[in-house]
Amino acid sequence: MSSGHGLHVRGAEGPDPWGLDEVDEAREVVAEVAKFLRSRGHEVVEFHDDTSQTQDENLKTIIDFHNSQTRELDVSVHFNAYIPTDGGRGTEVLYVNHEIEDVAAKISAAIAAVAGLIDRGAKHRADLAFLNKTTEPALLIETCFVDAKADVDGYDDHFTAICRAIAECAEPVAAEEVPTLYARGKVSWFGGPEDDGVAPDEGLAFIYEVEDKPELFLEEQPPGTTGLARRLDPQKHYIAMRWDYDQFPKEYLSTDVWARVRAPSSGRKAYAAPADWGPHISTSRIADISPGLMEALGIETDDQVEVEFPVAKL
Repeated sequence: MSSGHGLHVRGAEGPDPWGLDEVDEAREVVAEVAKFLRSRGHEVVEFHDDTSQTQDENLKTIIDFHNSQTRELDVSVHFNAYIPTDGGRGTEVLYVNHEIEDVAAKISAAIAAVAGLIDRGAKHRADLAFLNKTTEPALLIETCFVDAKADVDGYDDHFTAICRAIAECAEPVAAEEVPTLYARGKVSWFGGPEDDGVAPDEGLAFIYEVEDKPELFLEEQPPGTTGLARRLDPQKHYIAMRWDYDQFPKEYLSTDVWARVRAPSSGRKAYAAPADWGPHISTSRIADISPGLMEALGIETDDQVEVEFPVAKL
């Protein structure tokens, strides 16, 4: 994956104070998409052109780098521009090889869905050097318009979801590449300031600092406690299971991976992030989940749940 343009060959730039800078944002998107793909077992090579001084040199540098790699797919991340507007113009994905037209369409639709953007769809372009001169199937993603206020707002508000959507559509993980878990049984809740079942100083099995997964934690440590278990935000969706660390190493569980939890009694389902190991086998339960997730599923302690892991969070 590469970001469009370069450090010295700048791309599109939106108006102050809200517009986006294409080069800066494309680099952020590449890094985040690569993170998601690696967490699912893929090898990803990132490239950003920091040396070229002209557009021709920039294109040649990016294409030569892609063609120097052993890979299955070439992806270049860009941002569009037209005339500044308060409205939206949308997202699109460009291709020249019809074999991956469906992938281009899925990426465009997924970005649009998670960020509330207009879906401009997959567009065949036979006039772009990157698409024509890379030797493997290639996609050029026009994430959104840097000068359309509604696009910029959607991008800013849903950056992580956009990157996750690109990763999930660009190269789905073959089932045999990642171990899978399915379990059904009773459930209870854990975590947060009201969880007297854990000691005030009790930590978590594979999350060692708030910074490891800040989205799961309260902003401040609850009074009288020092451990991360009591600092979990009970309204966030997280899960503890008796993970087999040979199949799912601690390093993997602490990345951006998800379980799908379904309650047969209500028919509701939701996604949860791994947060701890448990419950003890003596409880006869298969999982502990957050109070917020239990509420979202419409269940109580010792109700049944079905858990699939890992899954793509759509």
